[in-house]
Amino acid sequence: MRFLKVLFWLLLGGLIAGFVIYNGDVRVSIQLWSGLIADFSLPLLLILTFLAGLVPALLAYHALRWRMRQRLEGLERALADMRTVSASPVEPVAIVEASPAPPLIAEPQP
Repeated sequence: MRFLKVLFWLLLGGLIAGFVIYNGDVRVSIQLWSGLIADFSLPLLLILTFLAGLVPALLAYHALRWRMRQRLEGLERALADMRTVSASPVEPVAIVEASPAPPLIAEPQP
């Protein structure tokens, strides 16, 4: 599985590098407020746009994962507490042995 992860990131890096090499000289002008104009290279602009979408989703994913891990640890602690309560030794009850009951019908005497 780790190999596939590494392969994916290498392919993505290769695609980005190829895009930057072939489109590195293309400039994009963005008109800002008060007549200001920002001049960006196209690859830089697309990479920044990609990161602007990726970072919030990545932060939300890690926050959800952290919250679920905390929840699971809390449930595991509660389960361990319940096991210790139910596994506590019960004090033995004293059993009193009764003497044998006298016979209800007297045995005939020989």
